[in-house]
Amino acid sequence: MGTGTVSRENKTAATPDRIGTPQIRAAKGAVPLVCLTAYTTPMAKALDPYCDLLLVGDSLAMVVYGLETTRGVTLDMMINHGQAVMRGAERACVVVDLPHGSYESSTYQAISSAARVLAETGCQAVKLEGGEEMADTVKAIVDAGVPVLGHVGLLPQKAEHRGGFKIQGKDDAGAKQVMADARAIADAGAFALVIEGTVEPVARAITEEISIPTIGIGASPACDGQILVTHDLVGTFADFTPKFVKRYADLGAAMSAAAGAYADDVRARRFPGLEHCFGVEKKAG
Repeated sequence: MGTGTVSRENKTAATPDRIGTPQIRAAKGAVPLVCLTAYTTPMAKALDPYCDLLLVGDSLAMVVYGLETTRGVTLDMMINHGQAVMRGAERACVVVDLPHGSYESSTYQAISSAARVLAETGCQAVKLEGGEEMADTVKAIVDAGVPVLGHVGLLPQKAEHRGGFKIQGKDDAGAKQVMADARAIADAGAFALVIEGTVEPVARAITEEISIPTIGIGASPACDGQILVTHDLVGTFADFTPKFVKRYADLGAAMSAAAGAYADDVRARRFPGLEHCFGVEKKAG
């Protein structure tokens, strides 16, 4: 492993500097994996130098499109955003979420959706939510040649049918279920596993037990990596801030301030100035 980042050995000739899923998997117990969400080309370019993995998450439903849940995005939308991120990311492993309704009805549907995402975006893997009930689907997708990032614990796509966004593993039965889900997805062949919204001791125990890297979000510092929604990280999504988020910037406030200053200048006819216009002779000396 390299110092402070995932090793980039054994890449294909087409993408010599790209981190692949084997390198993510090999990071287990080594340097922590740095992961963030990305939805656009400029965002991917900004994050790519610092991240081992970029997730084109269905969280874009809420932070980009203003929807109330993640369930409003389609496979076409995820592919479009996946293509945009791949245009901006040169080194990070790019994973695209399979949205709600694109993989649950049958193994055929899941393989078809996953293969389409890989073919049309050029990303390295797909992610899907679910534990024991999705293990056979994960295995089928992996056997079809598409790497899978698993996701257990709090499942945003299923939250409205499970009483809302509730922390998982708080009682003995819940803890056993999340652990069983993690084992099932690891055994099914996922190269890594997101653990979301799960009590710390359970996330820590999962990390210690399973052989693939765990990526925490509202889970445990013991996880093999961490991920946050970038809009939460930089303060451009202000509807609510989950407890597990650390805000590293307040770009939303800066954006509002810039728009206000621009509006003042336009209304006062201070902008544009002649220096911003074409065909204007410069005054001599």
